[in-house]
Amino acid sequence: MTELAPDPELLADADEAAVLHSFLEYYRSVFIRKVEGIDETQARLTLPPSELTLLGLVRHMAEVERGWFRRRFADQEAPFLYCGEAADGGDPDGDFHPSATDTLADALAVLQVEIEFARSVSAGVAMDTLAAADPPWQRIPGWRPALRWILVHMVEEYARHCGHADLLRQAVDGATGD
Repeated sequence: MTELAPDPELLADADEAAVLHSFLEYYRSVFIRKVEGIDETQARLTLPPSELTLLGLVRHMAEVERGWFRRRFADQEAPFLYCGEAADGGDPDGDFHPSATDTLADALAVLQVEIEFARSVSAGVAMDTLAAADPPWQRIPGWRPALRWILVHMVEEYARHCGHADLLRQAVDGATGD
């Protein structure tokens, strides 16, 4: 099992960057723990009426990490991994709709690659540093969030999806907790 990141709540006197990075690392580790030790059938369990699965959530978080850190913050050309043109039939939510041949192990490996990139591109960077990309598809032209905003948003993404993963994992095998 993955070790939990240091408890961010214990960083009572740390600076802003340390606190934000530690909260993000904490939620990343909780999220990954939620999918460790399950098989492919369990990774595809749904709780109707939702179609969310643990496999879909892992794929989604890989897309989220890639989108914010590669495409937005670093302004790298990084096509979607699972959505749109990368998905069967051009599914815009292809991350949540894995094919029969997609595996949890592959999705976790991709997520780890994206997390490592995010760590490397944001380590030691000032919180006020603006995202390099100003993509034409964004709702507000010219809007370039600071690293601070991206980190807070990523904490929010992981926290939300850790909640989804909690419910799915409990349904799979009764496991609860961080």
